[in-house]
Amino acid sequence: MSEHYWDKYWQTRRNRRVVLRGAGVAGLGAASMAAVGCGGDDESSDGDGGGAAGLATPTNAPNAVATATPVDPFAGAKKGGTYKLVLTGDPPTIDPMGNLSFLTRAVGCYVHSRLFRYKAGPGISATDVKPEGDLAESSEVSADGLKWTIKLRPAKFHNIAPVNGRTLNTDDIKYSWGRMTSDKNTNRVNFNFVDKIEYPDASTVVFSLKTPNAGFRELLTDTTNLIIMPAEADGKYDPAQQMIGTGPWVFQSYQPSVGFKFKKNPDWFVPGFPLFDEVDYAVVPDYANRLAQFLAGNTDSEGLNAADLVDAKKQVSGLQLFGYVAPQANYIWFDNTPNAPWRDPRVRQAISMSFPRDEITDLVYETTKLKAAGIDVKGPWNNLIPAGMTRFWLDPQGKDMGDSAKFFKYDVAEAKKLLAAAGHPNGFETTYQYTANRYGKGFNDAAEATQNFLSGIGVKTTTDVQDYSSKYITQTFIGNFTGIVFGLETAFTDVGGYSARLFTDNPSNHGKIADAKLIDMHAKQQQELDEVKRKGIIWDMQRLNAEQMYYIPGQVGAGTTWTGHQANVRNGTEYVVNGYGGGTEVVPYRWKA
Repeated sequence: MSEHYWDKYWQTRRNRRVVLRGAGVAGLGAASMAAVGCGGDDESSDGDGGGAAGLATPTNAPNAVATATPVDPFAGAKKGGTYKLVLTGDPPTIDPMGNLSFLTRAVGCYVHSRLFRYKAGPGISATDVKPEGDLAESSEVSADGLKWTIKLRPAKFHNIAPVNGRTLNTDDIKYSWGRMTSDKNTNRVNFNFVDKIEYPDASTVVFSLKTPNAGFRELLTDTTNLIIMPAEADGKYDPAQQMIGTGPWVFQSYQPSVGFKFKKNPDWFVPGFPLFDEVDYAVVPDYANRLAQFLAGNTDSEGLNAADLVDAKKQVSGLQLFGYVAPQANYIWFDNTPNAPWRDPRVRQAISMSFPRDEITDLVYETTKLKAAGIDVKGPWNNLIPAGMTRFWLDPQGKDMGDSAKFFKYDVAEAKKLLAAAGHPNGFETTYQYTANRYGKGFNDAAEATQNFLSGIGVKTTTDVQDYSSKYITQTFIGNFTGIVFGLETAFTDVGGYSARLFTDNPSNHGKIADAKLIDMHAKQQQELDEVKRKGIIWDMQRLNAEQMYYIPGQVGAGTTWTGHQANVRNGTEYVVNGYGGGTEVVPYRWKA
């Protein structure tokens, strides 16, 4: 990729405008339905579509609702102005590799670049996006798939002390790789297959792999992994207080409980972008407040509860809605205490059969109400791989699921029989935990409903509603808990991220599962470069997890999630990706008519 796509595109736009002026033509291009979905989290996306509203990204799931893509997404584009968005809470840190939180990653990708990013644009659906160079100007892989040579583009860091606008070099990659693979970073295991990394000169990076890896570029694209920071972050400034990168936006300020301010980077290596001058990213934890601000026109984009769609369409003139099935996995998982009831797979199977998935989907996503109102909604069932990741998802209700499909079906009588056979005819008592201050009302409703259904088969629970930052993401999410957890998983951009997180020696393996068959399957799918064969392995993993129900798939993320835009927002549906990279991959190409 010696020349970025947009180098050519923006020059074409300039030339076209000159021709139009000469012909005396003026006016705006055709408006399209703008859309954004909500991302996941590392761990979340709001079940109500909140999350990092306006930034996270829809997929091309079967229920996606959008108009045809315009021929020119920048016809009549107006530069300038401020894009007003919201976060559902303060990030635990603004150091991009200092915490797993989706809030940290979401704001970090406004400022920091990666080696690769996802190429979005007209006609590219989110599940079909492929990596393209971000800081990588070019990349080559050897015939055996074991050596990757990456050439860096001459990108400039933001003109802020102590970096002062200098050009990126391999010292920055070396520092960032050290942060990525340090003992403090639980995601370091994502790159266990890397044998070594070398730096032949100031603009060349060479990765040598122990084994081929089908998702290597995707892992370098994933915002939960390698974020490129300046080497000066090693003691010359505090990355927990200051954000300096090569990305499209320059960090201006952060005030806890108030928000972030960014301004456009005039030296970004994508000529002509960003289109906005500024992004104002307010922190608004309460959904009712976020909704009120959006309905009043004070914010430009917002994740909307399904229950609010009909009224929002009445109140917001020209409201643009987009619905999609998010690639978001919701699981119930268990501690690994010896002799705990759930050490017997029959107990886990019983718990899976204790709650009606369709009813919970209707509770969270208002499927019955919206269908009655003429709005197209879907409610597939999540598997180990979320329903929104359609390329690799195995439908739990489909014929290919096999015998393990029975453990997804709602059957209280059979669930009680399984508990009795496991030695618990009268059920048992335990702690049931989730976090209620980040994922929104839909998630909370699903968590409470699932807990009530557990009581229907005799599982009596004491509720522990945990603070997200101080307990859930720092303890429970990484497996330090006792009892049962109802939680959300990261929306991984490469499907191998799920098995790497959940079944290997990953420090964030929530249930500390160490099943030899699943570990072997994970290694095989990682090395399988033929996508059809890789899909077969991943389907086998979903069947085996269903037989054991180590992680019981829930329904948050499996229904249609909605995002609304004000009428004047442009390029919502044309620029969509999956993950937390919206600050780089999406927002620079949006504008307001």
